[in-house]
Amino acid sequence: MLELLQAHHRMGGRELARRLGVDERTVRRYAARLEDLGVPVVAERGRHGGYRLMPGYKLPPLMLTDDEAAAVVLGLLAGRRLGLPGQATESALAKVQRVLPAALRDRVQALRDTLGFTLAARDAAAPDTGAVLTLAEAARERRRVRLRYRSWQGAETERDLDPYGLVFHSGRWYVMGHDHRSGEIRTFRVDRVAAAEPGTARFDVPGGVDPVQHVTRSLARVPYAHEVEVLLETTLDEARRRIPTATATLTEDAGGVVMTTRAERLDGMARMLAGIGFPFVVRRPEELRGHVRDLARSLEEQAGR
Repeated sequence: MLELLQAHHRMGGRELARRLGVDERTVRRYAARLEDLGVPVVAERGRHGGYRLMPGYKLPPLMLTDDEAAAVVLGLLAGRRLGLPGQATESALAKVQRVLPAALRDRVQALRDTLGFTLAARDAAAPDTGAVLTLAEAARERRRVRLRYRSWQGAETERDLDPYGLVFHSGRWYVMGHDHRSGEIRTFRVDRVAAAEPGTARFDVPGGVDPVQHVTRSLARVPYAHEVEVLLETTLDEARRRIPTATATLTEDAGGVVMTTRAERLDGMARMLAGIGFPFVVRRPEELRGHVRDLARSLEEQAGR
């Protein structure tokens, strides 16, 4: 009965009796027994009455079916690998596994022992759980936040941020919003947030703001040694299927699609252009042409061996 009440906001006595395979008198007795155990069950009379759990001074024990418990464990295993807060994930996983039935615990352990991931763990990028929750709540309530933020060089700054939304991308958490220190819409890594304190000031989110789109585009504009512009002879839809938005900006052009991006090494950019499979025209920098020629000569030599 407790499991059913946790899964539904309200259930009628007749429906509970049917689901439990008992009569309605037994349902009333179960409700009284739950009250004795400290679980706040509210019985409502009338046509639309029934039973529901009332948020009370005690948290009802969480009851999960085998499938639900397995889903929780799988989610925690994947979350740990993808960069969710590490310590909280580990402790939650340990608690769930301790209370699993023996047969299910053995099956879940078999999965842990044999499951592999293609994405490397990014434990170093796991943010503080408190910072994630504070920023999420502030974004929902449109409340300004005072951040203490560490740059990639380790320098700390304090800034007021109007958080528009959180984005989880490629194993890292980001928050984007209006940064009052710079006066611009900025993207910040949450794992570099040393402290986040909600304030009293409120804000409005500008129309048309898309946190996911902004974060992926801002990551594509991260400064590297070279700015690259290439005309791809293909359609915008085809280019988007092969080129992630976090790596480049794609703009439709009369001759195809203009790809604008940045690169630390031009030889790596030459290999990327060869790999996407579209005919292309290098617009800038001119040095990229030489790296494409070098790659072509190397491939021709390899083909002749």
